[in-house]
Amino acid sequence: MNIDLSKFDRFKVAFQKGDQIFCEYEPGDSFYLIQSGRVQIVKIMGDIEKIVDILHPGEIFGEMAILEEAPRSASAIAIDHVEVLEFNKKNFEILLRGNPQIAMKLLQTFIKRIYDQKRRFMILTLPDPQAKVADVFLMLSETQSAESKSMNEIVLNTNVDDLAHWCGLSTSECKQVINHFVTQRKIEIQNDKLVIKNINDFQRFVNSRRKK
Repeated sequence: MNIDLSKFDRFKVAFQKGDQIFCEYEPGDSFYLIQSGRVQIVKIMGDIEKIVDILHPGEIFGEMAILEEAPRSASAIAIDHVEVLEFNKKNFEILLRGNPQIAMKLLQTFIKRIYDQKRRFMILTLPDPQAKVADVFLMLSETQSAESKSMNEIVLNTNVDDLAHWCGLSTSECKQVINHFVTQRKIEIQNDKLVIKNINDFQRFVNSRRKK
């Protein structure tokens, strides 16, 4: 987010590595903009704790507390020493009134974050690892232009660790799925890129899994 937020330094809060910034299900009345460090977003699914996202400087988290007045939908944990700007309803209203340009960019970020969270949650609800990995392919392909997808073959600049993170799988589990798709000749690995031979095949595969 390329905007000057130095005037809001009075809202700065620091967390040490391993600190829990907030817990899933607890009431929330503030959201955070990361200035330095990384934050891990974790959600309980069944009896398993899943990493939903890892956020970096410039990213926002906890915004649903402002938008919906709902309990926290996940937990936030500092991976490093983290510095954030903490906004609650009162100082967010000050931000909205006094800095419309900044407010608009924040609101646009809210909209994108809400969509991204819901999209990633859809991946985690799929019933098996193959479907999860396939849906990540679909999610990543959604950001590509129509022209780049016109022949159904697309190239994804990603790696196994990132795929595993988005799927909520271990790296070894994700590698097994990737190797399976390579054996089926549905994908190719070229350096740090994945070539998806026919993205529509994965769309049909994921749709069949969602119906079960």
